[in-house]
Order: sequence, then structure tokens, then C-alpha cells
Amino acid sequence: MRAWQISVFGIDSLEFVERPTPAPGPGEVLVGIRAVSLNYRDLLVVKGLYNPRMNLPRIPCSDGAGEVVAVGAEVTAWKPGDRVAGIFMQNWLDGPLTAAKARGALGGDVNGMLSDFIVLKEPGLVSIPDHLSFQEAATLPCAAVTAWNALAAGDIKPGSTVLIQGTGGVSIFALQFARLKGARVLGISSSYEKLERASAMGLDSGLNYRDNPDWDRWALDQTGGEGVDLVVEVGGGGTLVRSLRAIRPGGTVAQVGVLTQSPEPFPIPLVLHKMARVHGIYVGSRRDFLDMNRAISLAELRPVGEDFDWRQAREALDRMEEASHFGKLVLSVN
Repeated sequence: MRAWQISVFGIDSLEFVERPTPAPGPGEVLVGIRAVSLNYRDLLVVKGLYNPRMNLPRIPCSDGAGEVVAVGAEVTAWKPGDRVAGIFMQNWLDGPLTAAKARGALGGDVNGMLSDFIVLKEPGLVSIPDHLSFQEAATLPCAAVTAWNALAAGDIKPGSTVLIQGTGGVSIFALQFARLKGARVLGISSSYEKLERASAMGLDSGLNYRDNPDWDRWALDQTGGEGVDLVVEVGGGGTLVRSLRAIRPGGTVAQVGVLTQSPEPFPIPLVLHKMARVHGIYVGSRRDFLDMNRAISLAELRPVGEDFDWRQAREALDRMEEASHFGKLVLSVN
């Protein structure tokens, strides 16, 4: 089989190699990968910033979709030709996260999806919605499940107000899911063009934070001084204080990303005075993925992004690093 592997950290050091095609053992499934999508985590993994002590070589990327090629003995859930995607954490099937369930994340703890074949355990897969292409389905395992659980953390209902940061994969999925739930969505971006694209997808109001960095005050103005119910926080330390200021009393900050850092101390008084809930989101379980896919199928929701040939993996990672994309970056495996 063909694969991209990390032998030495760095985008330019990523290697396109030939490896033996694996065979499924008992309880295992061989999947032919048709598309892979990138997450910011994948960029950190490739650059050696996610886990500098990771055992190498390692095949990166957690998110991919394809079709079952062969199944091992005792496998009953899948058959050749089934359209599937892998779950992010192969051991987290249901219920709350535990230390044991957190092990086995694709493209980190174990080899990931950036190859044309992969062997996974029978429960480590889900069916993909019938209306989606492989490229669209490949965007779901990390970013979409993360956004789905971020909205669940905020208990979003019709009439709630959600604030999204930027227009990357998680943020755009949060916009789509919030609209499905009947929520109002505010968004910030450094690009007027991206805000226009998000508005066409249902964003109710947008702000360019380069022109107006006080987006927390803007969020308060947009809600009559009350604050938003939920901020889907992808920025990290550099944006957390403003996110806490933007929520209503008792509101939620769903902490998803770590894109920026800040020398400011953690704002404990602000958390207390707002009675804020800061809820860390680490993707989700197989059960979350299945629930989300049902909603996607009923609404015939379609992910958005940009397509690359998988031989352009380095170029796609460079684009991820530039943060110039809208939605997801997808690699088609041919």
C-alpha cells in the first residue's frame, strides 16, 4: 500500500512510501481509504508539536472515509463494499471519557488514515450518510463530532445564541448544527469574504475582529447586553478572556482549540462572577458520531471545504498552517 509517514518531524520531511498492505485478523476490518481530511491537530502532529516523543515512523491524520475491502473472522457488522469512516478514538465507544478510552486516537497513538488501506477493529467504524461523498464524509470524525458535542455542552435550543470564532472546520460545523437546532449564530473572522460566505450559510451577524478587536463587547451589544449562551472557543489562551466576557451569566465556553497563547493568568474572578461553565471538548464517542450522523442524514446537511489530491499532502498542510481555508481541507485518495 501507499502511505504518507512521519519519519522526521516537519511538513517538508513528510515521506510518501510503499508499505505492505495489511490483512485483517479476527475482529478486524480492512478499509480502502478514498478520502482524508485535515485537522489542526494533524498539523501539530506532523510538526512534532503535539507529542515530540511520539514513536516514529507514524502515519498521520485521524479523519478518513472509504469502503470495506475485506473482513476478518468473527466480524458481523461489516461486509465488503460498505461505506464507512473511522472513529477518532478507537476505544471510546459510548459513555463518558476515561483514561483507557482516551488511548488509541488515530494519527497519534496509532497509525492514522493518510494511506490507501487501513485495518481497524470492528467497532472502530461507523456507516457514513448515504447522501455524502467520501470526500464529504471524511470531514466528520474529528471536527464535526467536536462541534456536535460543543453545542451539546451549551444545551443549545431554539432561540439560543451561539458565537463561533473563525471559519475553520469546527466553527463551520458549529454554524450548521446551531442552525439545525434553531439557534442564532454570531461569528468573528479576520476576512470579510469569509464572513460573507458564512452569512450565505446562515450566519446571522458577523464581525471582522481585525477592524474591531473588542468582539466581546460586540457580542454583548448583539444580545442586548445579556451575552451569548455559548462560545465555541477554538482560539485558546489568547481568546478565552474575551469569550468569558461575551457569554451570559451561567453561559458556557466550549473549549475546543489551542491556536493561541496568552501571558495573562487564568481569569478566575471572571469565571466566578459570570458563574461560567468552561467545558473542555475532546471530540466524542462512537455513540456521539452515530447520533450526529442521524441528524446529518435527516437534514441532508453537506460539509464544506477545499479538495486536494492526496499527493499534495504537504501543500494542504501548508494551507492549514496559513489558516487561509474555509471549512475543511480534504485529500482525495486515488
